[in-house]
Amino acid sequence: MPDTEFVEQDPLEQNAYQDPDMWFSRPGKGVANDPARWQPALADAEDAETPMASASAMPLAPGTVGSTAGPATGLPAEAPASGEPPRFAVFFVHPTSFYDSRAWNASLADTDSQARARLMVRGMASAFNQASEIWVPRYRQATFGAFITVDPAGTQAIDAAYRDIAQAFDFFIDSVPADMPIVLVGHSQGAYHVTRLLQDKVAGTPLQARVAMAYPIGWPISIEHDLPSLGLPGCATPDQAGCVFSYASFAEPAEPGQFLRRYAELPGMDGQARGESPILCVNPITGTLNGTATAASNLGTLVPDDELTTGELVTSAVGARCADNGLLLIGDPPDLGRYVLPGNNYHVYDIPLFWANLQADVARRVRAWAGTTATTGQGPSPRS
Repeated sequence: MPDTEFVEQDPLEQNAYQDPDMWFSRPGKGVANDPARWQPALADAEDAETPMASASAMPLAPGTVGSTAGPATGLPAEAPASGEPPRFAVFFVHPTSFYDSRAWNASLADTDSQARARLMVRGMASAFNQASEIWVPRYRQATFGAFITVDPAGTQAIDAAYRDIAQAFDFFIDSVPADMPIVLVGHSQGAYHVTRLLQDKVAGTPLQARVAMAYPIGWPISIEHDLPSLGLPGCATPDQAGCVFSYASFAEPAEPGQFLRRYAELPGMDGQARGESPILCVNPITGTLNGTATAASNLGTLVPDDELTTGELVTSAVGARCADNGLLLIGDPPDLGRYVLPGNNYHVYDIPLFWANLQADVARRVRAWAGTTATTGQGPSPRS
């Protein structure tokens, strides 16, 4: 956490995001220069015989109360549909890659944080690479410490980062075709900024009908104090479109005390204390609210190398179930590398754990959105 005073950063130029260099990914970058367009290879069967295999054989505990999928179900255990993927545009906000304690916000000239962010885009935004367009802005993100302090400077830093994201989002909306459905995706800090976009720029506006899906992953969303402000319901079924899809991953035995304490301390988007209010958990394997699935239905976990520079997909590696407290439990700790956080928190790997299922999920839901639009002439209703 920085031990310096917060210094207000100068606003970006009004036309800043017209510059292609302000984007990690956007149309025109070319596959070789666009980290979001990376496609991992499927691991050979012999190569997959790693410590990951122990997780695939581990039976999950029975489903929790309120599950919409029963124990040992794997629906929808399917690969992406063949043929052309649906037409849609993704706006992806990368997670925190700046850990410096000398400043509250990263400079865009900070080479270390920018290089880490590019790797994160490669491993996370690539799960949505069937999109017609992928836009990933660079922004002056808040440093990691801003999210674990009660110092008002932390909130100021987060607000400053959001202003960059809001400006990039406005340019994105002006740039994509007016009839193209939109998918909003973010992880961790990026997920928080996505929820702010939903609250400030989507909910209750004409743009809401164009949002085919929102994936604010790795940021806890209170069903009571956050979700009503987002304008979209939580995803309840695998074929539902125009909904919010979120989860936070922990291996077992999970020790989420610090995570849950911080969740309880922060006010919700309605300004009220979250306390012990239920957390939204959409199972990334089943696509259902509070769902349960065995590892056999996991279409592919992206297992990175030690430096997170590349990786390969291992099928049937990790199962998942939504626990009563709203956390996503993945069973025995899989061996994905050295970036597991205390308490068996697999936050860094939220998206890689279910990379191929997310790739299939977004395609399926955008197709559902398109079907609804074709029938009614507009996107799904706010509570469909």
